Amino acid sequence: MEFIEMIGYVASLIIGISLGLIGGGGSILTVPVLVYLFGVNPVLATAYSLFIVGATSLVGTYPKYKQGTVNLKTALIFGIPSIAAVYATRKFIVPLIPDEVFSVGDFVVTKSILLMILFAVLMVFASVSMIREKNAINGEPEGEQRFNYPLILLEGAIVGVLTGLVGAGGGFLIIPALVILSKLPMKQAVGTSLLIIAAKSLIGFTGDLGHTVMDWKLLAIVTTLAIIGIFIGNHLSHKIDGNKLKKGFGWFVLVMGIYIIAKELFFQ
Repeated sequence: MEFIEMIGYVASLIIGISLGLIGGGGSILTVPVLVYLFGVNPVLATAYSLFIVGATSLVGTYPKYKQGTVNLKTALIFGIPSIAAVYATRKFIVPLIPDEVFSVGDFVVTKSILLMILFAVLMVFASVSMIREKNAINGEPEGEQRFNYPLILLEGAIVGVLTGLVGAGGGFLIIPALVILSKLPMKQAVGTSLLIIAAKSLIGFTGDLGHTVMDWKLLAIVTTLAIIGIFIGNHLSHKIDGNKLKKGFGWFVLVMGIYIIAKELFFQ
């Protein structure tokens, strides 16, 4: 086993630990780990990421459900457009993107470069949301739960398309949407988002089956390590303040996002 591969397995464990410790945002590391440590093609890595993120989130949902912090009605309303969008993106849109998208002089923007740049931009936005804690999001909504259906459907579809393109769970987009648009308390928003992420990621992954050759052994190992990590993270969360870690993790994600943009554009 090569040293870089060993680092990849350790990083897979860290993905799960970060999910258990800080909730949304941890899965943002999955694609860079697959691409830069395991040498997976970026297009294939976005598909693998859907399976890993989906399976890990599904396992993480169970204790939240037992605690009563998963709102099934909200998950259904937000999840339906999101699931439809991510499946359609993986099944139809991603295969339609040409291998060479466009060129600027001698520099050719390939499908792989485009997806990695999109992913890195998403990382930057995710990092900003982790670094800048908004009081409005952290506070508990007042009054009865009510749904802003048009905005929920739109947000769900947008998150689904982004998830389909870059393979990230999109928790940093879903949680604020559930608090603001569905009037969910923060704890319920976190638990409900895990169920939404699990459903749309796993169903979205099926859009790649049939026209993509999967390395099931690698998928099984990385997913298992991430799931073990989420249990470790959940245990540590009782001893460590996840909110304090979240800002530090946010800065790390920001640096990673900038690094990926620089590498893909200038150091090919």
